[in-house]
Amino acid sequence: MAHDPCASFGIPGIPRRNKEGRDAPEWGGFPGMRCEAAATAGRPSRHPSAPFPPPSFSSSSSSSSSPSLPSLLPAARCPSAAARSVFRGGPGSAARQDRMLFPLPLRAACSLLAWFCLYKWFCHRYRHRNIEWSCRLVTLTHGILATCLSAYIGFIDGPWPLSHPGTPNTTLQVHGLCLSLGYFIFDLCWCVYFQTEGALMLAHHLVSIVGIAASLALGESAADVNAVIFGSEITNPLLQARWFLKELGRYHTFTGDVVDFLFVVLFTGVRIGVGAWLMYCELASPRPRWYIKLGGVIMYVVSWAFMVSICRFARRKSMRKYQAWRSRRSRELGLKTNGHLKSH
Repeated sequence: MAHDPCASFGIPGIPRRNKEGRDAPEWGGFPGMRCEAAATAGRPSRHPSAPFPPPSFSSSSSSSSSPSLPSLLPAARCPSAAARSVFRGGPGSAARQDRMLFPLPLRAACSLLAWFCLYKWFCHRYRHRNIEWSCRLVTLTHGILATCLSAYIGFIDGPWPLSHPGTPNTTLQVHGLCLSLGYFIFDLCWCVYFQTEGALMLAHHLVSIVGIAASLALGESAADVNAVIFGSEITNPLLQARWFLKELGRYHTFTGDVVDFLFVVLFTGVRIGVGAWLMYCELASPRPRWYIKLGGVIMYVVSWAFMVSICRFARRKSMRKYQAWRSRRSRELGLKTNGHLKSH
């Protein structure tokens, strides 16, 4: 049985029924409380600090003039829908409160400053290396952090992006997007200034910045953008490891072959395979905005452009490996038969 609110005021045994005979609505842990308009109907206004008027038991007074039970209880205001969402911890309530305390542009600026400071520290720490070494270390750091954080958000914290695209942002999702937004701005400026990347990579960074900023501004679709970040960054540590192996002269080893193989497999399976599934769920759902869907399609097209280059690279490397194997096999057979007569 539900708790009777009248019992807490020392008035037991009063049923909680409205005029239609139905149970009074419950809200916010205070069962039976009604709106102030209904609670104060038929009684004069009274200051909250004034004492309750004693009930009249005169037989001459009519039942309409005698004070009713709602007039003896303090009135409770009916909160708005937005207030109920915040009090109950509804979708996006924590993110809205957090956004009011710490504006999103300030978070993005702090993230950009943090990545730039990390880059300068790497430049000082590895001053005997070139500046791209330090930038690659920043990229590797972001790849590891973004992959782990986006995986936790998508697989553990939720919501699941394949079934809930376009949902309101959570506080953790906002933190993750601000972290990546600052990095992409830093890396785009670095690539433009030093002119180290082509138009395809610059387009990838630009679309990422616009998509993250749009999700943060709208307060929704962070689950979708976070899934795209996970698919984009899961192959990034392998890509940076490949570059570092080249710089150290250890690329043409078994370790380099393993890194290349894992990179091709992950890129094909996650960014192309799972990415197609995510894009289908995004386009089929009515919740995301049309420009969020357009951004997802553009990112998938960019992934396919990268995939074409990767396929060409994989084909060239496979052919070189095969030719090297045939040449080595021919030399081994030549050494075995050189100076010896073939048996008949």
